[in-house]
Amino acid sequence: MSDPLVLIPARMAATRLPGKPLADIAGAPMIVHVWRRAVEAGIGPVAVATDSPEIAAAVEAAGGTAVMTRADHQSGSDRIAEAAEILDPEGRHDVVVNVQGDFPTIDPRAVAASVLPLADPAVAIATLCGVITRESEREDPNVVKAIGSEISPGRMRALYFTRATAPWGEGPLHHHVGLYAYRRGALARFVALPPSPLERRERLEQLRALEDGMRIDLTIIDDVPFGVDTPETLALAREILEGRVS
Repeated sequence: MSDPLVLIPARMAATRLPGKPLADIAGAPMIVHVWRRAVEAGIGPVAVATDSPEIAAAVEAAGGTAVMTRADHQSGSDRIAEAAEILDPEGRHDVVVNVQGDFPTIDPRAVAASVLPLADPAVAIATLCGVITRESEREDPNVVKAIGSEISPGRMRALYFTRATAPWGEGPLHHHVGLYAYRRGALARFVALPPSPLERRERLEQLRALEDGMRIDLTIIDDVPFGVDTPETLALAREILEGRVS
């Protein structure tokens, strides 16, 4: 049995929607909604990792835990790696779950499902995907596709991730959900690696792990969450969480 630590990286300097972690949604900052969903998953302690005193204050005002990290991190993975060492220097938590800070509508069951593939000791990193049902998403480069081999019902071994429409031919395409569960050693190994050639080409950091030979498995979920990174998706999140959309 693993002992996960759930971390939510958050920063104010988002490119397309600056300050979004503190955007009000149904009377609470977005980051607080994400923290609540992660707590509801019930898989381990939850903390927000940030370089912003304002974000930390908002989380703590809601009763949550925040940990201050450096401001120069290049990715959320780097930020949670530092936060894990601050919160758990003894390494008691053998799994670190990275929940994106812009997933205010994520189903807590999806967070819990992310760790399931780590029951297999051969798996270094676990993540999520869902079948693409909207035709517009099939060719949208902003929708990352997960390509894998099914190893059991609802689970795949990842072979590649791409912004292209792939694989070719008959059959489903899978929308990758950027939520990761790392073995503690795999996270340390991952952040110590330089960006890989395919990572730089596709602008997908998970390819760094695959190029280094780390095994990534995917749990297929029914409800793919959307990230809030535009005024339009923020408005949709508000509608959902205020109960105006089922």
